[in-house]
Amino acid sequence: MNSIILMAQAASGAADGGKNQSISMIIMMVVLFAVMYFMMIRPQKKRQKEEQEMRASLEIGDEIVTIGGIVGRVVTIRETDIIIETGSDRNKMKIERWAVNTNKTKMEQHQKEVEAAREAAKAKKAEKKSKKDVVDETKDNK
Repeated sequence: MNSIILMAQAASGAADGGKNQSISMIIMMVVLFAVMYFMMIRPQKKRQKEEQEMRASLEIGDEIVTIGGIVGRVVTIRETDIIIETGSDRNKMKIERWAVNTNKTKMEQHQKEVEAAREAAKAKKAEKKSKKDVVDETKDNK
């Protein structure tokens, strides 16, 4: 009789342990999916959106690089394709918009803006330092 009671208790304990184990497995899978989303899927979607915006903001005269490595200047923009001039002999090529990899003109403008911001920050830091030096000198003179 005692052995039957012990077996019943062991069986019920195993069933409870199985429920806890399945719940913890579900929680682990949800956490794993969340980590994958924030580490892989979300950054990829952000990059794709930035590329789409770059391709949509192309203007005539922009210097671009295609995914094949061809460098050219945009001459004509259409809905799904663009025409670029390449080389000194001004050969014209028709390419699809999705084949544009980078817009060198916009990148150069962005780099200039970043450099200007850095210079402004350095100037501001130097100005603060000179003010601090003046304050320190006045304290020393007193």
